[in-house]
Amino acid sequence: MKTTTIRATTTYVGSEHRYLRGYRVRIVAVLKADGNIIKDEDDLARAGGVTAEDVVEVQPWLEAEGCFSFVTSDPRAVDLACFERLLRA
Repeated sequence: MKTTTIRATTTYVGSEHRYLRGYRVRIVAVLKADGNIIKDEDDLARAGGVTAEDVVEVQPWLEAEGCFSFVTSDPRAVDLACFERLLRA
């Protein structure tokens, strides 16, 4: 089974972007520590996947509108519930 990161949904659990705390977010891209912006699952796999040093571009879910926002934010990967395990690695 292939793991999907790009377009996956998770919860923001960090504190850097307080307005996102507890929001469901969709991953749009991964901004690698080396400066590469990755928006494709295969490219992400070739780059070694997501690491604790990466930043992730996300769109928050807007409950009242019933859709994801067109505005994005760039939290640290470890501030997303699906990547918290990277803090312990």
